[in-house]
Amino acid sequence: MPNARKPAKNSAKTKPTASAEDGGDLFKKILRQSLPLLAILLALFLILGRLELGGRLPVFLHDATSQAVGWLSWSALPAIIIYFAYLKARDIEQEISITRWLAAVVMLISLAGICHVFLQDDNAGQLAADGRYGGYLGYAVSYALKYPLNALTSFMVLAVVNVVSLFIVLNLSLKSLYDFVFNGLVGLWNRFFSRPEPVEEKAAPAAKPKPKKDKEFKLHKGVPVENSAPAPAAEPSASQVAKNALTVADDPDWKLPSIDILNRKQDKADAGDIQANAETIRETLANFNIDVEMEGANVGPRVTQYTLRPPSGIKLAKIVGLESNIALDLAASSIRIEAPIPGQRAVGIEVPNKKAATVRISSLFESAEWQNVEPRSLAFCIGKDIAGNPEIAYLEKMPHILLAGQTGSGKSVGINILLTSLLYRNSPSDLKLILVDPKQVELGPYNDIPHLLTPVINSPEKCLSALKWTVAEMERRLRTFAGVSKRNIAEFNSLKDQVSMPFIVVVIDELADLMMVASRDVESLIVRIAQKARAAGIHLVLATQRPSVDVITGLIKANVPARMAFTTASQVDSRTILDQVGAEKLLGAGDILYLHSSLPKPKRLQGAFMSDGETEKVCEFLRQQREVEYDSEVVSQQVSLTTGRSQVLDFDGDDGDDELFKEAVEVVVKAGKASTSLLQRRLRVGYARAARLIESLEEQGIIGPADGSRPREVLKAGLDDDLEDGSEGPPAEDPDGFEDSEEERPD
Repeated sequence: MPNARKPAKNSAKTKPTASAEDGGDLFKKILRQSLPLLAILLALFLILGRLELGGRLPVFLHDATSQAVGWLSWSALPAIIIYFAYLKARDIEQEISITRWLAAVVMLISLAGICHVFLQDDNAGQLAADGRYGGYLGYAVSYALKYPLNALTSFMVLAVVNVVSLFIVLNLSLKSLYDFVFNGLVGLWNRFFSRPEPVEEKAAPAAKPKPKKDKEFKLHKGVPVENSAPAPAAEPSASQVAKNALTVADDPDWKLPSIDILNRKQDKADAGDIQANAETIRETLANFNIDVEMEGANVGPRVTQYTLRPPSGIKLAKIVGLESNIALDLAASSIRIEAPIPGQRAVGIEVPNKKAATVRISSLFESAEWQNVEPRSLAFCIGKDIAGNPEIAYLEKMPHILLAGQTGSGKSVGINILLTSLLYRNSPSDLKLILVDPKQVELGPYNDIPHLLTPVINSPEKCLSALKWTVAEMERRLRTFAGVSKRNIAEFNSLKDQVSMPFIVVVIDELADLMMVASRDVESLIVRIAQKARAAGIHLVLATQRPSVDVITGLIKANVPARMAFTTASQVDSRTILDQVGAEKLLGAGDILYLHSSLPKPKRLQGAFMSDGETEKVCEFLRQQREVEYDSEVVSQQVSLTTGRSQVLDFDGDDGDDELFKEAVEVVVKAGKASTSLLQRRLRVGYARAARLIESLEEQGIIGPADGSRPREVLKAGLDDDLEDGSEGPPAEDPDGFEDSEEERPD
């Protein structure tokens, strides 16, 4: 019994300890969050003490600090305290480096010396005792400097120290100070004396980074990371350049949307203990007799890629086979191994971050890659790669793209990003859109924008009509190009005496729904557009949440080389999209494997994000500029829904098919009935071709559906009047099957 009671005593003793630790953590958290307010309160006390307001405490604080730094006690000292309070309030978790604290102290001392340096030695001590000028610190510094120097040179030394300290406090690069001074001197020289040419060439070598040691663990932070000091941001100037670039358009009456209407808030990623994770990976591989050298880590928005160099003679398949062991030791939900990394002699292990950073579309629009995009191009943003670099793609080079993945993986957001990117670069005279949304809720916000050729399409009949119109428009454009001896839309639009043609982008948000209703027609039209429409400036964007072979057929995959695979449910779906596994290991919410013709293997990206409110703001901005002008011809084509197999799939390249079809029509109309054996005997073809002709006759509405073993009914008997008088057909009373002993000839 006594032994049974001991655990109860121990557990009772541990409870107060745990609660005390929780109370201590809570107190530290409250103290850390209240530090900025306490600092601002201290600065106000110093100012009120100078005015002899606020009671004894502010006056006492002013008197004490004025003895030390003189007039700076109510001017520079409160300003420094308020600045550091602002830094802390902006990010409570941020630790201000000791270097910046020391620089602030040095700056305060140098300012005190500047205030005291020009005073006479006989009364400088008395003025410091009275708390005037630079106080005792200023008196001591000026006295020490004026012993080897005079007042002017002492002032120059203190001014340089003060400026350098100020740059360190503000976390600015000293190189910018040197460039400012150098450019200022060069500018004065050029203005008053001469204008030397190679000014930019001198500044170029200074921008080269110093080479690092090979064995050093390199940490590349592609996105803002928690618990780290913010990098010196040149974003305001980049943003200003982006704004200027986005407001330039060929049409003077059209204004492109501004980046200010987008959300520019950037959160931070948390990759955890990177050094500990790298050591864990190295130890896990060492347990299996694989000694690797950890080279570095790339912190991306969603995952962190740890790069390692395997020893010579080790099969990469052995490292890939240890994927589950590495995930177990890292306590990660899932990892992905890229062996090798394209273009490097290294293996990459991608580990999910503890906290992901959202990739805003505004951050991509502010990037240098987007600013360098030519106007009137079909460039669009995708997201950021593992290293945090923006990924910009060009639809006219693809020339078509397929987005596929399971429900909720981010396809609709990806389409919104693509459309918004196109709208930010092209006016309605440069770009026309046909949007197909069978789900009726995803593309609704784009209704009535001036870029649309027709309202957002929701029904399969109108979708077929739009695709049929697109094929006709493609043929018209190609004939026009041939008439002026031009090969593509870019060459045609370069002719100044011709009316320019806009790009046409057809977006189908859910291909699986259309394939269920009219697979033959949809596939035939899509394949025909994909094969020939690139030169005509017509491009397809296809998306589906059911990546199966009956939706993404072989012909569609062959003609749509660019693909974006979102999270899939199985390896089979991943193989259907990318012809290889990998998409089933993605994390969802915009995690993408991107593949196009210039990439040897899929590239992992974190897709950009924009909210529904941002989409509505962009569309409303476009609607306010111009009324939409729809083309009713797009959705008024005559179509009939058929769910059979595509004629494109059954096409065997025989030049005699058209003549056989006409003869088959004559045979069935003359006979008043239709069957496979009838066509076999009368046209002397094999069973396969006769069966295809029967299917074609049914699809054209000439004969009816099959009725068991009975012959099919002829629906368009009036075609008999159009047949030639000399043609002979079989007698109507000839039974379907076995009287005629004429030998069947194989196809």
